[in-house]
Amino acid sequence: MVNSKNILVAPLNWGLGHASRCIPIIKALERNGFTPILASDGASLQFLKNEFPHLTSLELPSYGIEYPKKGAHFKWKLLLNGPTMMSAIVKEQQLVGQWVNEYQLKGIISDNRLGVRNKQVPSVFITHQLKVLSGATTWLSSKIHQHYIAKFTECWVPDVKESPNLSGRLGHLNSTKLPIKYIGVLSSMQKKEVPLKYQLLVLLSGPEPQRTLLEEKLINTLQDSKFKILFVRGKVAEQQQIEQVNQIRFYNYMQREELEQAFNESEMVLSRSGYTTIMDVSVLEKKAFFIPTPGQYEQEYLAGYYKELKIANSSTQDDFKIKDIFDAANEYKGFSALESTNAREELFRLF
Repeated sequence: MVNSKNILVAPLNWGLGHASRCIPIIKALERNGFTPILASDGASLQFLKNEFPHLTSLELPSYGIEYPKKGAHFKWKLLLNGPTMMSAIVKEQQLVGQWVNEYQLKGIISDNRLGVRNKQVPSVFITHQLKVLSGATTWLSSKIHQHYIAKFTECWVPDVKESPNLSGRLGHLNSTKLPIKYIGVLSSMQKKEVPLKYQLLVLLSGPEPQRTLLEEKLINTLQDSKFKILFVRGKVAEQQQIEQVNQIRFYNYMQREELEQAFNESEMVLSRSGYTTIMDVSVLEKKAFFIPTPGQYEQEYLAGYYKELKIANSSTQDDFKIKDIFDAANEYKGFSALESTNAREELFRLF
């Protein structure tokens, strides 16, 4: 493939959030005459292939990220996984070096893949975490992350610079020399005026085994509910599977157009407090209930941040009860839309 306007787009395979928020970037690249080339691994790569079957897709090495069954052990699990992650970063750098020449890349857009960059072409890093929370070691994890960000040509933060904003102290530093560009809320969702069909949309994602643990808990808790529920398991496959059990309609996964419709047709969303979901909920101005992934400081912070602002209620995975969803719903105002971006043309002037 020889095309001087080829752009490599490579999201991290950690749940589906990173891949999902690359969708508007990919579509905007195509609108502006570029040819995106997709690169990831696992479920994220399959997800993008399902969404964009006409685009070339390439496989990157896995970071091997897994959650422990007990959230308290997550940080130590990541530390033990360090050698695997570093090996993957080195390998993806080597692959990208080959692809720059093989595919005549004009630029690179990496969503949290630390090794997907090359000095020969402009390389962009997308993240909402300029500060990486890790408890007592936050200063160290943040410095390491910022060290890698500094190797990129630009760092795009999918948020607004001013307050109010969505990422809080994760995406805003008091001072920095990093090449940061706030690009606005990044979502492929659009608000639609449609009749409500469901009282609750359950949207799951994230690495195993925590995704399955939450799914099992929610099914056990919600199965006798009188609420009309749409339950998206977040298990990407080549074939979609649909099942109706009492008042709950199950999907193993949805493509973005289907998910947009599901969001608009639902009164409230129950999900992890992952940042991509938060951006979608914000654009659609929905009420939400969050259950952060145990041990993931970022999600725990965001859930607490919105609870303190009286925007969205939340609970821990262990303490969740169905009455929590609607009992305090009126006390929380829900999300309001902030400035969003359709990956405006000026973003791509770099290439």
